[in-house]
Amino acid sequence: MRIIARGEQIKVQGPPEIIDRFEEKLDCLVSLYEKRHHLSKDSITAILRGAVQPDHENYLQADNILVYGNNGSLIKARTANQEVLVKAYDENDLIFAEGPAGTGKTYTAIALAVRAWKNKEVRKIILTRPAVEAGEQLGFLPGDMKEKLDPYLQPLYDALRDMIPGKKLESLMEEGTVQIAPLAYMRGRTLDNACVILDEAQNTSLSQLKMFLTRMGRNAKFIVTGDTSQIDLVRKSDSGLARCMELLINIKGIAFVRFDSGDIIRHPLVKKIVAAFSDLPASGSSASATKASAKSAKTTTAKTASAESPKTAASEPAHTPGSSSQ
Repeated sequence: MRIIARGEQIKVQGPPEIIDRFEEKLDCLVSLYEKRHHLSKDSITAILRGAVQPDHENYLQADNILVYGNNGSLIKARTANQEVLVKAYDENDLIFAEGPAGTGKTYTAIALAVRAWKNKEVRKIILTRPAVEAGEQLGFLPGDMKEKLDPYLQPLYDALRDMIPGKKLESLMEEGTVQIAPLAYMRGRTLDNACVILDEAQNTSLSQLKMFLTRMGRNAKFIVTGDTSQIDLVRKSDSGLARCMELLINIKGIAFVRFDSGDIIRHPLVKKIVAAFSDLPASGSSASATKASAKSAKTTTAKTASAESPKTAASEPAHTPGSSSQ
């Protein structure tokens, strides 16, 4: 087959059956671009290889805009597994999203929380992280406790500022509608009518995860995000994320979304860096934790697991979930 491009016209020469297949895939690419206003290298490759069909309802036809960000930007799922996370949120009250950095887990989760609040589905957005030092000493940071902890929570602030104007966000935080706090501050609370996100969950123990998950109140949605390949605890075996996912795998109403390097939407080098580090032997028991997490989440791309049946979806946000966090 021969392809000639002249301006906005494409001329194709070859056997009719090959031309028909080419036209079908080209139509699929055009439809995807019209929907997403963006074409990633991965999505083009998936379509050309036939992994995505032109009539794939979830991939091309679903209007997956989550929220309208500042300056009119559109925030939506950009990868298949981000779309799976969106669907899992609609169908479950507790979602675990596990996978490498740069895949947009936290950013997409925060967009879901903002959407739920704007749609009056919840009254509060609560974001939390464990205050774990990645090889650094918290005690040596300047300022009071809030000033010491704020750097750990900065990625959450950054994502929210993409979706809510600055002054409005300040007002919402002052009145308690939006809350960002270390995980330890969750103890003893009952979280009703809220979308609650625990980020960096790989740095929590099993008992901390139990404490967090049992805060769930009426009309609450919980999202837990983490990366079992980046445990910052002194003893990596103390991480409880993989074990927690194993314990809850068969409970109805809980979904598991496994992200992989194909979902990385930061700089193209990030994907290569993650791949390079994944070849290193895991130290301590973190290797088994990572394998357990992969097993419990059924690491098939674009699948979630629940008690009844796996849920699948596929799609691609014009904004960049994951550019500010994870």
